[in-house]
Amino acid sequence: MRGRPSDYWTLRYRTPFGLWLIREMRKSIYILLAVVLCACQGGREFFPKNMEMVDVEVVRFDSALLSVRPDSAEVDIKRLYADYEEFMPIYVEGVLGLNTEDTAELSRLYANFLTDTTMGFAQTNEEVRKQFADIKKIQSELNQGFTRMHYLYPELEIPKIYLLVSGFNASIFAYDDIIAVGADMYLGADYEYYNQVVYNYQKVSMDKKFLAGDVLNYYISQNIPYTSKYNRLLEHMLFRGKQMYLLEQLLPGVPKWEVMGYTQEQWDWCEKWEKEIWNRMMDKRDLFKTESMVITSYLNDGPFTSEISQESPGRLGIWVGWRIIDSYMRHNEEVSLQELMKDGDAQKILERSFYKP
Repeated sequence: MRGRPSDYWTLRYRTPFGLWLIREMRKSIYILLAVVLCACQGGREFFPKNMEMVDVEVVRFDSALLSVRPDSAEVDIKRLYADYEEFMPIYVEGVLGLNTEDTAELSRLYANFLTDTTMGFAQTNEEVRKQFADIKKIQSELNQGFTRMHYLYPELEIPKIYLLVSGFNASIFAYDDIIAVGADMYLGADYEYYNQVVYNYQKVSMDKKFLAGDVLNYYISQNIPYTSKYNRLLEHMLFRGKQMYLLEQLLPGVPKWEVMGYTQEQWDWCEKWEKEIWNRMMDKRDLFKTESMVITSYLNDGPFTSEISQESPGRLGIWVGWRIIDSYMRHNEEVSLQELMKDGDAQKILERSFYKP
């Protein structure tokens, strides 16, 4: 009996019945493995396979801005006012912080912006041209995300997306039915000129692979309100966790760490220490605290989550909130996405999540 278990079964069952039994046992094992694999892949499907696709309008305002020539800036700027009558004043006042009526001064300053190499604006504008020459992947992700969002919330207006160059002034902002995105804030975490405008931890998600997710997350935050009557960390964690869960459904195929705006190493750290993170939160009773300092420590971006560890990534409360929501939706398959997003009873969700890392 010193052989492997498989050798034992083979030696013991030489009869036809024994061979039949081996086959049946193997079938059972394969079926069990299939079930386990499906469970591990674990995603619920909330959308029909054949939805009518939404075609999101992406306006290449960035290309129009970068077509301005320094030696004819005033003429080109007036052309932009004519071509983008609604958005140009918003851009000039909201992003550049300049007087929209003084086109002569605007033209002078914008010509300087196009040629400046000290702050890296000229180099950055050229990098935007290069990296955003082809936006098919971004367009596809936006189309898919807003198609799914429209299926869930057909009453919500689908925005126009304006790409622009901001001089490192803006990532995302909204105006009426427009969501504007600074393409110069998505050039990659290792882009050299970010060193002089942001902290290292902020650079992690400054890559164009995060752009569609940031737009959709911003849209979710603008259209799905906070519904709880309480103001504890628990409520805020689960509210933000619900946003992440919904965002994951809108971006199928995108890795969880990218949905979260983490690196894979940051995500792996969270998974490795998940039990210890939860135990520390419970020991300190942080879930039930209402102090703004505690809440912002867990939810706001930063080099780490100070309430947990200096080795942790920032926004750890959102990550834990997402894990609780994921567990809740796996254990309560009758709950729809819309019902989840509307439900402000954080205590009930926590209890019915059976979350236990």
